[in-house]
Amino acid sequence: MREADTAPKLDVSIALAAEADDGDFVATVVDLINQVYADAEKGLWLDGANRTGPAEVTALIRAGELAVARMGGLLVGTARVHRLATGEGEFGMLTASPQHRGLGIGRELVAFAERWARERALPRMQLELLVPQTWRHPDKEFLRDWYTRMGYREVRKSRLDEAYPELLPFLATSCDFVVYHKSL
Repeated sequence: MREADTAPKLDVSIALAAEADDGDFVATVVDLINQVYADAEKGLWLDGANRTGPAEVTALIRAGELAVARMGGLLVGTARVHRLATGEGEFGMLTASPQHRGLGIGRELVAFAERWARERALPRMQLELLVPQTWRHPDKEFLRDWYTRMGYREVRKSRLDEAYPELLPFLATSCDFVVYHKSL
C-alpha cells in the first residue's frame, strides 16, 4: 500500500476564531509557515528573516482568513484566503508540512481556497509568487509549473521593492512578484 492510502483523512477548514487565543496553536502555525518558507525561499531573504509572526497569524485567524489542513488532528498545512478589493479571491502563505509532503496537502488547500472563492461568487482566484530577478530558484520553478498545471496563468510581473518597499531591507537578492489568475 502507498503511504497516502494509509494516512489519516485530511480535513481542511477555516481556523476557528477561538484558536486565535490558543498560544500553542498560533506558535505551531507560525513555526510551520516559517519552516516551510525558510526552505522554499532560501537565498531570497537575509538570514534570520521570518515569513510571519504571532501577531499576523492571530489577526488572520480572527479575520477568518486562515485555512488549516489537519490529519488526525495534527496541523499539516496552511493557506491564507481572502477577498481582494478588486473582487478576486486570493490565496497565499500556502504551506505543507515537510514531513507530510506527497500526500496532496497543497492541492487540497488550493482546492479549498477555490471553493471558498466560488461560494462567495468571486470570478477569479489570484496568487502571487516571489521570484528572484537574476537567477532561477528551483522551488519557485516547481511552483510556477505546478500552479500552471492547475490552470493558473501569469497576468503580470512587478518589482517587489516597488509593491512592498517595507520588505526591501530583508531581501538578500532583487526579486519580482509574479501575479497569477485562474477563472473560477
